[in-house]
Amino acid sequence: MPLVSSKEILVPAREHGYAVGAFNTSNLEISQAVFEAAAEMKSPVIVATSESAIEYAGFDNLLNMVRHMADYFGVKAALHLDHGKDLDIAVKCIRHGWTSVMIDASKLEYEENVAATSAVAQVAHMAGVPVEAELGRLAGIEDMVSVDEREAALTDPAQAAEFVERTGCDFLAIAIGTSHGAYKFKGEPKLELDRLSEIAGMVERPLVLHGASSVPQDVLETAAKYGAKLPGAKGVPEDAIKEAVKSGIAKINIDTDLRLAFTGGVRRVLTESPEVFDPRKIVGSGREAIRDVVKRKMRLFGSDGKG
Repeated sequence: MPLVSSKEILVPAREHGYAVGAFNTSNLEISQAVFEAAAEMKSPVIVATSESAIEYAGFDNLLNMVRHMADYFGVKAALHLDHGKDLDIAVKCIRHGWTSVMIDASKLEYEENVAATSAVAQVAHMAGVPVEAELGRLAGIEDMVSVDEREAALTDPAQAAEFVERTGCDFLAIAIGTSHGAYKFKGEPKLELDRLSEIAGMVERPLVLHGASSVPQDVLETAAKYGAKLPGAKGVPEDAIKEAVKSGIAKINIDTDLRLAFTGGVRRVLTESPEVFDPRKIVGSGREAIRDVVKRKMRLFGSDGKG
């Protein structure tokens, strides 16, 4: 099946109350794991590539690999630019065949974010490519953060509605208390689900949750058992993810959990079988671990059987 637009995947997700995972890749093994899981779970999928992943693997390599796997596995899949910094990188991805792009100007002042997002949306839409934007700052809400600081970091519902209207973006990533990486919270995890519901009531387009890895305890334990040092790692509870999906989240970005799974799988082989020097056997174990995590996410998000 040819690559499709993320819009073709996310609009039905928003309408029918489930979410689709956007899984970051930078190599063959991660991509294989994602597509194998999607095929087994009969789930649509978004394969996300950061700028650093593109630099690592190469534009053509990533495109051809993902395009081939979508066709080979018969999976409804989109190739997405994650956290693009400016118009230049977005245009480059559009020209190479990416089927959706993100412009992340959330660190800029509001009007600058509007201008940057509008510029990308105008160009992308001429090519039939949808655009994701971000409003608010991703930072886990800590116990000692003041009310003013917290409010400043989170997405304002009324501003979100205005932002979508002014920019024409197709999907909106919002800040409701998540953060990137494996160390999301110093205190108890807290997502602003009431705020999410308010935004969803004002913005009809698919909403996106970044920084949503759960840092599963079993995955952490496997990595730690074989030597990984990850003290204090903590992610978004799965129950909170379920509630976020019910409240309007249609796209959920996952990267950290894949890295942790891969690390545990590779470390296990190197520790238990020190005589192994075949790279395929070493990284193959990481691929299997990622595949299991992706399948778990698809069940959690409710996208299984929707492909």
